[in-house]
Amino acid sequence: MKVINRLKASDDFALTIKKGKAQRNQSFVIHYRKNDMLYTRVGVSVSVKLGNAVTRNRIKRQIRSICDLLIDYSSHQLDIVIIAKPGFLNRTFDDNKQALAELLVF
Repeated sequence: MKVINRLKASDDFALTIKKGKAQRNQSFVIHYRKNDMLYTRVGVSVSVKLGNAVTRNRIKRQIRSICDLLIDYSSHQLDIVIIAKPGFLNRTFDDNKQALAELLVF
Protein backbone atom coordinates (compact mmCIF):
# COMPACT_ATOMS: atom_id res chain seq x y z
CA MET A 1 0.00 0.00 0.00
CA LYS A 2 1.45 3.35 -1.00
CA VAL A 3 1.84 6.03 1.66
CA ILE A 4 -0.64 8.28 -0.15
CA ASN A 5 -3.31 5.60 0.29
CA ARG A 6 -2.89 5.34 4.06
CA LEU A 7 -5.22 7.04 6.48
CA LYS A 8 -2.98 8.28 9.28
CA ALA A 9 -4.42 11.27 11.15
CA SER A 10 -6.50 10.44 14.21
CA ASP A 11 -8.98 13.16 13.18
CA ASP A 12 -9.58 11.33 9.89
CA PHE A 13 -10.07 8.05 11.74
CA ALA A 14 -12.54 9.66 14.16
CA LEU A 15 -14.48 11.43 11.41
CA THR A 16 -14.76 8.27 9.33
CA ILE A 17 -15.96 6.23 12.31
CA LYS A 18 -18.39 8.90 13.48
CA LYS A 19 -19.90 10.04 10.15
CA GLY A 20 -19.40 6.97 7.97
CA LYS A 21 -21.32 3.77 7.41
CA ALA A 22 -20.28 0.53 9.08
CA GLN A 23 -20.30 -3.16 8.24
CA ARG A 24 -19.05 -6.07 10.31
CA ASN A 25 -18.46 -9.79 10.40
CA GLN A 26 -16.55 -12.14 12.72
CA SER A 27 -13.09 -10.91 11.69
CA PHE A 28 -13.53 -7.22 10.85
CA VAL A 29 -15.47 -4.04 11.38
CA ILE A 30 -15.15 -1.53 8.55
CA HIS A 31 -16.24 2.09 8.56
CA TYR A 32 -16.26 4.02 5.30
CA ARG A 33 -17.28 7.40 3.97
CA LYS A 34 -16.80 9.48 0.84
CA ASN A 35 -13.78 11.80 0.74
CA ASP A 36 -12.89 14.84 -1.40
CA MET A 37 -9.78 13.29 -2.89
CA LEU A 38 -9.34 11.41 -6.14
CA TYR A 39 -8.27 8.18 -4.44
CA THR A 40 -9.12 5.80 -1.62
CA ARG A 41 -7.34 5.92 1.73
CA VAL A 42 -7.28 2.98 4.14
CA GLY A 43 -6.53 2.99 7.86
CA VAL A 44 -6.02 -0.11 9.99
CA SER A 45 -6.69 -0.37 13.71
CA VAL A 46 -5.75 -3.34 15.89
CA SER A 47 -6.60 -3.38 19.59
CA VAL A 48 -4.15 -4.24 22.36
CA LYS A 49 -6.60 -7.02 23.26
CA LEU A 50 -5.42 -8.98 20.20
CA GLY A 51 -1.86 -9.41 21.40
CA ASN A 52 1.51 -7.82 21.92
CA ALA A 53 3.16 -5.36 19.52
CA VAL A 54 4.65 -8.07 17.34
CA THR A 55 1.27 -9.76 16.86
CA ARG A 56 -0.54 -6.48 16.21
CA ASN A 57 2.02 -5.41 13.60
CA ARG A 58 1.77 -8.80 11.88
CA ILE A 59 -2.02 -8.39 11.72
CA LYS A 60 -1.67 -4.88 10.26
CA ARG A 61 0.78 -6.10 7.61
CA GLN A 62 -1.60 -8.90 6.64
CA ILE A 63 -4.57 -6.54 6.40
CA ARG A 64 -2.59 -4.08 4.24
CA SER A 65 -1.55 -6.97 1.99
CA ILE A 66 -5.16 -8.09 1.65
CA CYS A 67 -6.20 -4.52 0.83
CA ASP A 68 -3.60 -4.33 -1.95
CA LEU A 69 -5.10 -7.47 -3.48
CA LEU A 70 -8.75 -6.36 -3.16
CA ILE A 71 -8.91 -2.57 -3.55
CA ASP A 72 -8.39 -0.47 -6.65
CA TYR A 73 -7.33 2.74 -4.92
CA SER A 74 -8.04 5.01 -7.90
CA SER A 75 -11.57 3.82 -8.69
CA HIS A 76 -13.36 5.13 -5.57
CA GLN A 77 -13.11 8.22 -3.41
CA LEU A 78 -13.41 6.70 0.05
CA ASP A 79 -11.85 6.76 3.46
CA ILE A 80 -11.95 3.26 4.96
CA VAL A 81 -11.11 2.27 8.54
CA ILE A 82 -10.61 -1.45 9.07
CA ILE A 83 -10.72 -2.70 12.65
CA ALA A 84 -9.53 -6.25 13.35
CA LYS A 85 -11.64 -8.30 15.76
CA PRO A 86 -10.51 -11.29 17.87
CA GLY A 87 -11.97 -13.67 15.26
CA PHE A 88 -9.13 -12.63 12.93
CA LEU A 89 -6.64 -14.71 14.90
CA ASN A 90 -8.65 -17.93 14.53
CA ARG A 91 -8.78 -17.84 10.73
CA THR A 92 -6.29 -18.41 7.94
CA PHE A 93 -5.04 -15.68 5.62
CA ASP A 94 -7.36 -16.86 2.83
CA ASP A 95 -10.38 -16.95 5.15
CA ASN A 96 -9.63 -13.42 6.32
CA LYS A 97 -9.17 -12.30 2.72
CA GLN A 98 -12.59 -13.72 1.82
CA ALA A 99 -14.19 -12.13 4.90
CA LEU A 100 -12.80 -8.69 4.02
CA ALA A 101 -13.77 -9.09 0.37
CA GLU A 102 -17.38 -9.62 1.42
CA LEU A 103 -17.34 -6.35 3.39
CA LEU A 104 -15.58 -4.27 0.74
CA VAL A 105 -18.42 -4.41 -1.79
CA PHE A 106 -19.51 -0.80 -2.37
